[in-house]
Amino acid sequence: MTISEENTRLSSVQIQSIREELHEQLLWRTNQLSSLKASMEAAGTEGVSWQDVLADIAATDRAIAEIRQSIANLEGGDYGRCTGCGARIPFERLKIRPLTRNCVACQRRHEMR
Repeated sequence: MTISEENTRLSSVQIQSIREELHEQLLWRTNQLSSLKASMEAAGTEGVSWQDVLADIAATDRAIAEIRQSIANLEGGDYGRCTGCGARIPFERLKIRPLTRNCVACQRRHEMR
């Protein structure tokens, strides 16, 4: 292990902080999904199209799946590795964007494509 990898390894306190954040996001998104599904009944009658509600439901479903995958990766020890280069993603970035899959350099390269 290199010194830079050692410096970016997540501590148990950092892992717990991210775990709590991910679970809060999961709870919020799950509640959002329930609310959206309930609003399907009102779609079309209150100026809201059912297509818009379905699109919101699909986006929320994707967000829930992404959060669950991040939690699984956290529990499995794979969380916090860049999918582009394999380097560890610093805690500061993960704290701000717990669902990020790329380090800053790889994210910039991805956005330039």
